[in-house]
Amino acid sequence: MIKISVLGYGNLGRHLAANLSAQEGIQLIQVYSPSQNPEDNQEVALINDLKNLEPADLYFAAVSDDAIGELSLNLPKDCALVHTSGTVNMAVLGNQSKRGVFYPLQTFSKNYPVAFDQIPICLEANNPETLALLDEIALKLSKKVVHLNSQERLELHLGAVLVNNFTNHLYTLSQKHLEQKGLPFELLHPLIIETAKKGMAIGSESAQTGPAKRNDRNTIERHLALINDDRLKEIYNLLSNSIREHTKSK
Repeated sequence: MIKISVLGYGNLGRHLAANLSAQEGIQLIQVYSPSQNPEDNQEVALINDLKNLEPADLYFAAVSDDAIGELSLNLPKDCALVHTSGTVNMAVLGNQSKRGVFYPLQTFSKNYPVAFDQIPICLEANNPETLALLDEIALKLSKKVVHLNSQERLELHLGAVLVNNFTNHLYTLSQKHLEQKGLPFELLHPLIIETAKKGMAIGSESAQTGPAKRNDRNTIERHLALINDDRLKEIYNLLSNSIREHTKSK
């Protein structure tokens, strides 16, 4: 039985705790959350003071990037500690003799379920024994487990920001624009789904369509005339130019 504690109970920490505790051969010992009252949460063995931390085979630091280093300094040097960040170098856990990274590549929201078995889990460790332990745990959760060093993981995270955070922000800008014009954003839902499906099926470059790809300047100018927000107009121009230049270079 692998004994695990999750340090942090935010978006990712909640999903990690729930999915780890559901696996055979894994025992979730504790969940650390300094901001929550243990008496208010009966779902997990919650603690809000690291002094009450019990021994475990592995500790997951599911905290904000800026808090990982400080958390490492407050834990025993002989414990096995991994962080879950896509951007932070494993070296930040220098206080621990057994350290690593367990990075699930997905967007997490507290109350929105995800299929963990479809999430790529990126692993790194400072020794073969810790890496083997991470492999064993990761393969219980997901069918997609890869070994990446800190630089590779940082590059991958940049790609993730482009396809997830930036794209989602464009959804927000589109919805705001349409609502201002009295039009329902829901009409775009099938297009959003089909764009993602097609991009995965034939590649995003082959799936690219639209006025910038066709260099349809009349349509682009008509669109720009409809936009009242200067920032949105700047984004529209920037992306249109990028698509047009990319298309010309091929």
